[in-house]
Amino acid sequence: MEICRLPVSATQRGKLISAGYTSLSSLSSVSASDLARDLQTSESEASEILKAASQSGRLDKTDGSHAIIAGAQTAWDMLHEEDLSRRITTSCADLDKILGGGIACKEVTEIGGVPGIGKTQLGIQLAVNIQIPVDFGGLGGKAIYIGKSHDVINGILVKVVIIDSVTFHFRQDFEDMALRTRLLSGMALKLMKLANKYSLAVVLLNQVTTKYSDGSFHLTLALGDSWSHACTNRVILYWNGNERYAYIDKSPSLRSASAPYSVTGKGIRDSASNCKRIKIM
Repeated sequence: MEICRLPVSATQRGKLISAGYTSLSSLSSVSASDLARDLQTSESEASEILKAASQSGRLDKTDGSHAIIAGAQTAWDMLHEEDLSRRITTSCADLDKILGGGIACKEVTEIGGVPGIGKTQLGIQLAVNIQIPVDFGGLGGKAIYIGKSHDVINGILVKVVIIDSVTFHFRQDFEDMALRTRLLSGMALKLMKLANKYSLAVVLLNQVTTKYSDGSFHLTLALGDSWSHACTNRVILYWNGNERYAYIDKSPSLRSASAPYSVTGKGIRDSASNCKRIKIM
């Protein structure tokens, strides 16, 4: 249930949405004191809001029990649906191989790496490849590419949404880290629903940050540990000598593996060393 349907005043609903509470589930684990602080209101008023949310949640569960059963899928249906799902080629054979054929539709894929590794180039390549006609093995769709300082580029029959980068919109200092986490979680949930509803791929480009653990510093993808569980797949781009590699760091269906790739004037392509090996053979 959305907050806009919660039986509280319009002012209270406005405060909830502004503080990042967009659904009943976002209120399920918050205390009255924390909610009062987030809404800048009294604890008694926060308690009344939580009480209204609790009652609405119980009603929803009672009224929606049959709807949940009616909308369920069997394991066979889910397997069949996965077999029919389409993938977007990256234009690099080795990279497509470890990705099971390319970037999967109906999933959220995070791609991160150090500056200069080719994140944006890969995003642009996917935006181009999604337009390959169906007759030539493509999806014949369009892309929405959301850049750092550009307007949203709109198209019809959208089959891929690319955000470059998701870190950019959250890099400012948040005084309330709980609010930041809720906003990130809410965004990830909505993107996942979008991908599943419209059978499109969502690609989030992420930057790296320095993390301290076990007495040493090392590079990791930005936005924290909670965010690392939000996406379906996570691909890390890195350097190995003078060659670029992609590594499947997390996926429910793909095994962990690495593949080389190159960034050329024509876009993402097979690595130069791999092309040489093929010619020799």
